[in-house]
Amino acid sequence: MKKFNCIIFLFLSIVLGNAQNLDVDLLKKININRNTDLDPTFKTITNSAVSISIATPVVIYSIGLIQKDSLMKQKALCIGESFLASALITTVLKDVIRRERPYVKHPEIQPLSLEGSYSMPSGHTSIAFATATSLSMAYPKWYVVVPSFVWASSVGYSRMHLGVHYPSDVFIGAIVGSSSVYVTRKLNQWLDRKYNKIK
Repeated sequence: MKKFNCIIFLFLSIVLGNAQNLDVDLLKKININRNTDLDPTFKTITNSAVSISIATPVVIYSIGLIQKDSLMKQKALCIGESFLASALITTVLKDVIRRERPYVKHPEIQPLSLEGSYSMPSGHTSIAFATATSLSMAYPKWYVVVPSFVWASSVGYSRMHLGVHYPSDVFIGAIVGSSSVYVTRKLNQWLDRKYNKIK
């Protein structure tokens, strides 16, 4: 049994070591070899994550109020809840994992901004994917879904272009953001059933 455990440990060490190397290598290719003319564009895309994620539910809720459309207001609340859930989960994970930013460990990475929090997962990517996923579920039309996920993916790519996140940070951020929508939806369904039983 001890030999088996040693083999498994050795195998996992090799796999994780290679994965870490791939992570760093891919980031170097994206960041060091980037087209610097696109730096302002990717800074704008990065900065759009929070503002669009907050504005989306506010605008939809406001339109719902004006049109007296309770379904639209409910959709806006679900989008807002998904944003808050993804932000909360991301904050907790950052504090638990405590992964240093790539430019701290790898001085050859050229950061275009310095971040105060930990690296894993990417918060910008998380909230962008939470917004894109919840918006796409609320309005499942191609002209909503495609631009939403193109924007969210651009936010994720921008974090690597700017040198502030590893590819794995962005990948996990996308999973956290998308998953938070499903968690929020299931929680709302459970609360609705419980509330209806009490009624």
